[in-house]
Amino acid sequence: MSHFSDAITAIKQQLGDRLCIMGHHYQHDDVVRHCDVTGDSLELARRIEGIDAAHIVFCGVYFMGESAALLAKPGQSVHMPAWDANCMMSLMTPAALARTVLLQLQAAGRKIVPLAYVNTTLALKAVVGEFGGAVCTSANARTMLAWALEEAGPDGAVLFMPDKHLGRNTGLQLGLGPDDWHVLRLGGKKGLAGSERLPGSAAACRRLLLWPGCCAIHGRLRPESVQAARTAHPGCRVLAHPECRPELIRLCDGAGSTSYLIREAEKAAAAKSGPLIIGTETNLVHRLRDRFDGHCRIEPLAPAICPDMAKVTEANLLACLQSVAAGTARTMTLQDEQRAPARASLTRMLQVCAAQR
Repeated sequence: MSHFSDAITAIKQQLGDRLCIMGHHYQHDDVVRHCDVTGDSLELARRIEGIDAAHIVFCGVYFMGESAALLAKPGQSVHMPAWDANCMMSLMTPAALARTVLLQLQAAGRKIVPLAYVNTTLALKAVVGEFGGAVCTSANARTMLAWALEEAGPDGAVLFMPDKHLGRNTGLQLGLGPDDWHVLRLGGKKGLAGSERLPGSAAACRRLLLWPGCCAIHGRLRPESVQAARTAHPGCRVLAHPECRPELIRLCDGAGSTSYLIREAEKAAAAKSGPLIIGTETNLVHRLRDRFDGHCRIEPLAPAICPDMAKVTEANLLACLQSVAAGTARTMTLQDEQRAPARASLTRMLQVCAAQR
């Protein structure tokens, strides 16, 4: 334990039930050990409603703090240890550009239902809510895409933003194929490239329209790593996160959200099965490897560290808690005009998923 750890524990005891520390699974162990609630994006969003603490310290990237502030109760404050911890994928779909593209797509006369991955800015979630769409996570992407396709109807389309890999992998789960989807071509701030606006273009007739974004961390994992893992670990199972490219997912034994990967590791450990190779953020894989050491060998498919998640450290968590205790902590603030539509996009997700449980 570091000297930061004792100081953090002391402040937690001082603040008691006025404080709740939340952390994403991709955080380093040094941070996770201090969290009162850990989970993936969906689990953390679900848990906000049940938290009564006056101060929520969110260990994760910026869009997660925004979502926490959006779902928090009146009077609750959300703080972040690292305000510069962003998500590059969340910045790939500027809200103003998404609005322009949605209007251009609607101009063709079709109903377009936007579905935004939770890894997006509050401003984009507000645009999605305004256009009658919803948010999804990797854990519920299949449920939410099925909902969005039904909302769009047989002649409409879903605009999935921003992760083209997750969109295609989820489409495959629902029986869609290359003839059903199309990765949009953009023409800068003007929105769609000119050819995409022509009658009869793929953008005008495909059911699943994909924004050309992706996760740089999962996107760097390559299909050849799967075969290398099978050679190095005979008899292993290979699992991956659905933000990975479809060519890699096809070679795996399974794919799913962070929660899915954790459950599969628990099952493998309980069964004392052969090696399990996991393609996702390395902090999580190493935590699972250490947790189940002696029961199941667990290794990362390849190095995949998110540099933004790594910006949250014990040192800046302590500094954040010290400022909370002193009453000087910076608080997440949201633009009033974005609150209602952004909240609508998140609550639609939670309502649809609750109906499926």
